Amino acid sequence: MVLGFNHNLMYKGEVFHVQTEDSGVANPHIITLLYRGGVIISSKKTSYSDILKMDNLEVVVEELMKEQHKDMMRRLKTGEFDEKAFSFKAQLIENYEIPTLAPEADPISDMFSASPSTSPTAKADVSLLFELPQQAGKNAAASSQNQKNTPEDNDKVVNLDEAILSFFGPRDK
Repeated sequence: MVLGFNHNLMYKGEVFHVQTEDSGVANPHIITLLYRGGVIISSKKTSYSDILKMDNLEVVVEELMKEQHKDMMRRLKTGEFDEKAFSFKAQLIENYEIPTLAPEADPISDMFSASPSTSPTAKADVSLLFELPQQAGKNAAASSQNQKNTPEDNDKVVNLDEAILSFFGPRDK
């Protein structure tokens, strides 16, 4: 099975590209495109759905592709596409630098940045998602001051849902 043909042709000092492809029996057509500087100058599409049941389909499709490909090259050489092909100036954009814009404020990245927060209750560190829920009541402050991290604490498994809920505040039921 032939997937396609590609040729670069020099014509009147310019490079043209001819490309022919078979879309396969699921979508039985042959497409030939003529390019100059990345711009499509001409295209031709031929269906072969009427010959799908032929015994030597691959050979016939390959011949159809070759003829359509050569026909596009002949049409280019005879000047058929001159008016369209040379009516614009193709610009080479090799090594083109894309200008960088000034960064805009991103509220999401600001929320999770390492910079100190302006609000005393706001927590900006993503790692806080995985803290244990705060204890409620009057002994919460005293217990958090007396709390020390032990190796056993590091081995505790924290439910992700509870960690997320503790980050966003208590649940209202």
